[in-house]
Amino acid sequence: MTLKKSVLIGLLLLVALGVAACQPQAEQVEVTRIVENTVVETITVEGQPVEVTRVVTETVVETVTVEVDAEPAASGKVLRINLGTYPDIIDPQKSSFSNEIAHLTLMYEGLTRLDADLATIPGAAESWAYNEDATQLTFQLRPGLQYSDGTPLNARRFEYAIRRNINPETAGEYAAITDEILGAPEWRTGEGDMQTQGAAAVQASVVALDANGQPCVDYEQSDCLTLQLAFSKPAPYFHTVMSLWVTFPAKEELLAEGGENWWNSSKYQIGNGPYVLKSLEPFVRGYFVPNQNYWGGVGKVDIEFSYITDSAISFQAYNNNEFDIVALAAEDLATVDNDPVLAPEKLVYPGSCTFAVMFHQEKAPFTDPKVREAFALALDREAWVRDVLNGLGSPTLTWIPPGFPGYKEGETHLAFDPEAALAAIAESSYGSVENLPPIVDTFGDTPRNRVRHEWLVAKWKEVLGIDIELNPVEPTTFTALTKDQATAPQMFILGWCADYPDPQNWLSVYWKTGAFGERIAYASADLDALLDQADTSTDQALRADLYQQAQDMLVQSSPGAFMWNNVNAYLVKPWVTGYEITPTDSNYPGQINPIAIDIDESLMP
Repeated sequence: MTLKKSVLIGLLLLVALGVAACQPQAEQVEVTRIVENTVVETITVEGQPVEVTRVVTETVVETVTVEVDAEPAASGKVLRINLGTYPDIIDPQKSSFSNEIAHLTLMYEGLTRLDADLATIPGAAESWAYNEDATQLTFQLRPGLQYSDGTPLNARRFEYAIRRNINPETAGEYAAITDEILGAPEWRTGEGDMQTQGAAAVQASVVALDANGQPCVDYEQSDCLTLQLAFSKPAPYFHTVMSLWVTFPAKEELLAEGGENWWNSSKYQIGNGPYVLKSLEPFVRGYFVPNQNYWGGVGKVDIEFSYITDSAISFQAYNNNEFDIVALAAEDLATVDNDPVLAPEKLVYPGSCTFAVMFHQEKAPFTDPKVREAFALALDREAWVRDVLNGLGSPTLTWIPPGFPGYKEGETHLAFDPEAALAAIAESSYGSVENLPPIVDTFGDTPRNRVRHEWLVAKWKEVLGIDIELNPVEPTTFTALTKDQATAPQMFILGWCADYPDPQNWLSVYWKTGAFGERIAYASADLDALLDQADTSTDQALRADLYQQAQDMLVQSSPGAFMWNNVNAYLVKPWVTGYEITPTDSNYPGQINPIAIDIDESLMP
C-alpha cells in the first residue's frame, strides 16, 4: 500500500510594481512540491521476513495562481525580527506551532490574555464569573469593540470561533483543549447519533446573549456582549483557556470568501488584536502595522517578520544591522561572548519549553516499550547541552520544566546509562541490536541542524552500536509532517512550550488520549483517568498530587526521551526598548505585549 502526501516546500513570489498597498493581486507563482511516497516492503533479516517502511520522494514544479499582497508602504519605525521557519498555517482554530501563534497573537485577541507575570487578565472581555461548582462561565465583553477595519465585534463572533474549534470539519490541532464544554468531545470525535447529539449540546452550551439574556441574532448587534459557556465537569481554569488562539474571532464571512488558503492574504486576516497584517509574502516576509482600533492602545512600531531558517545567515544579517532581533544559536555563542559590541546585546533568560525525542508508538521498533526505554537510556543529555547547545539549555528527565507548577526535582528514571540501555534491548522483543529494523531520524534541514543530528546519531551508534539514517526535510514540511499520526516520522525531536502556567496545560492538553500525543499514537486509559480527576478537582493540594502521579506515569511509559529545557536566547539591538520578557517568549522578547516595544532612533547608526 502506498500513501501519498504533497507538501508545499518553496514559493517564489514575483510582486508587480506600482500596485496600491494592501490590494492583493492574482499572480502566477512557481510552486515546488515534494511528493512523498511511503512504501511498505518486506526484506529479509537473518532469514526472517521483516516489514520496513521507507520514503521515496520526487520533486514536482508547477505553476499556480495565488493572491500576493503588495509591498507595504514605509510608516516610520520598523522592528525587524527573524522568525525562522515560515508557518505551516495561520488559522486561529487550526494552528498549534509557536511561529504560527506569533502571527495570530499580533492580529487577534481572546476574551482574556496573559500579562508579563503570566497572570490571566481581561482582554476583549472586561470581566468573567463562574457559577458555584465551576460548571458554567460567563464573560462580559467590553462595549464598543471593533475589528481593525472598524466593523463591530460582539459576543457572537466568539461564539462562532469556539464552535468552529470544536467542529470536526475544522480538524484543528488544538480542538481537544475545549473538550470541557458540554457536548464538545461527542461532536468532535463521535459518530452518528452521538455526534449529532454532541453538536446540539455545543449549540446550547456556547451561547452569545444580548442585554435581555436572549440569544444574539447577528454579528452587528451592539448589545450582544455576553458569552456563556456550560461545561460537562468543573473547569475552574477555563478563563485562562479563553486567552488561547483557538478562541480568536476570525470573521466567518472572510473564511468562507477566502477558501482553504484564506490565511495567506491580508484581505481576509482582519482581526481585533494590537496589529494589522499589511502584507504577507510566503517564505519571505510578513509585515504588520499598529491597529488604530485596538482598545488597549496603539503600537509604537511596525513589525516585520522574516523567515530565514539558517541561523548562520540570520546572524550575519544581524551583524550587518539588517535585523533588530534574532535568535542566538549555540554555534554563535562564543563569537558573541568575545565581541565587545555583541556581548552586551545578548539576552538569555529562562524559557518555557521541553524538547524530547519522540518515538512513534505504531512504527517499529518503537512499538516495543523496551526499545523506547533503551534509546532514552542511551541519550547523554548532559553532553548534548554541553557540546551541542554550548550551555544554552538544561538537561531534563521530566516533562514539566523548572519554574512551572508540577516540576519534579530529582527525577532519575531513564537517566544516561549505556549498560542499562543494552540490557533493555536484550529484554525487548528483538533480543539484540542486530535484529532491530532500519531506524530513521527525521529533522528540519538547515546546515547547523544537520550537524546537531549527526552528533545525536553518532552518540547512539557509540552506545548501542546501531547505524541510524538521517532524513533531512525542508523545515516547514517537517512541521506539517509531525502534525499528523499518519505522516509523523518514526523518530524526531519536538518541543512543547507552555501556553499558561498550569500542570493541566502540560499533561492533559498534550498527553490525554486524542490530544497531541496522538501524533505519535500515544494513549493511556490509566493516565486519562488520573488527569480527569486532576482537571476537575478544586482542591489545589489534591490536584497537585494527582498531576504529579500522572507525570510519574508518563515518564515510566517513555513515549519519548525527554531531553532538555530551553532558555530564551536572543540578540537584541540597543535601540530596541520597552519589551517585557517572560518564559513564554518563544519567538522574540516582548511577545507578551508587543505594543510596549519601541525603537530609540537616537541610538541607531
